[in-house]
Amino acid sequence: MLGGIFILLTLTEGCTSSEKRKIIRIVRQWEGKEVLFPEDPVFTLYGKDTVDFALPSSGYRIFSYVDSIGCISCKLQLEKWKYFIRETDSVMGFEVPVLFFFHPKNYKDLSYILRRDRFGLPVCIDEKNEINHLNQFPQEMAFQTFLLNEENRVVAIGNPVHNPRVKELYYHTMLEKEPVKTPVLYTQVEADRYSADLGSFDWTLPAEANFTIRNRGNRLWVIEDIVTSCGCISVAYDKEPLPPGGDAL
Repeated sequence: MLGGIFILLTLTEGCTSSEKRKIIRIVRQWEGKEVLFPEDPVFTLYGKDTVDFALPSSGYRIFSYVDSIGCISCKLQLEKWKYFIRETDSVMGFEVPVLFFFHPKNYKDLSYILRRDRFGLPVCIDEKNEINHLNQFPQEMAFQTFLLNEENRVVAIGNPVHNPRVKELYYHTMLEKEPVKTPVLYTQVEADRYSADLGSFDWTLPAEANFTIRNRGNRLWVIEDIVTSCGCISVAYDKEPLPPGGDAL
């Protein structure tokens, strides 16, 4: 699991030493820990129809717990999960089961989001929060998703759809390879602005903001992924490599 700690530290280069220590403590606390599941959990489709679904047997499985604190749409990022699941099965060459346990503040809101995003995987809506009572998951959203082995023991921790480096860690672990420990080459990038005030507007209508980014370094720059703070925000960007001195909108 030291590879996992290495990657998480790489992700937190801008964090304070106390934040880094906290991340290491969480990772070490959960390393090899067994995730316990309630007896006979009930799974549904779109939060509505109960389905006959047993916890799948597999060499690896991904488990994600989503609590009722904060914006549940922001936490779910279901469109990204759908893409990640398809990509993972393709990269691995086998199906990797993904288990979702939700403890929603509002059942109707969650059901609406599942239907709106056409999320067709069975999910467990755990209104009594039984799974958290059994395991006492970390409160930080970034550490409520786990890669489990066939014994339901944690082999990696972190949310792969919120963080591309965590996704890399999951893939290396499932492929039984050591995480790449060579330093990542960075270039210098600047934007014409770093925030946009959209004012007040009707939430049913789209609102847009444009940002121009310039590569000030001496290497090609590629945007691998963009993580938004909310599921209601979408980002369109140029996926072609940006040469030194080049601009991207």
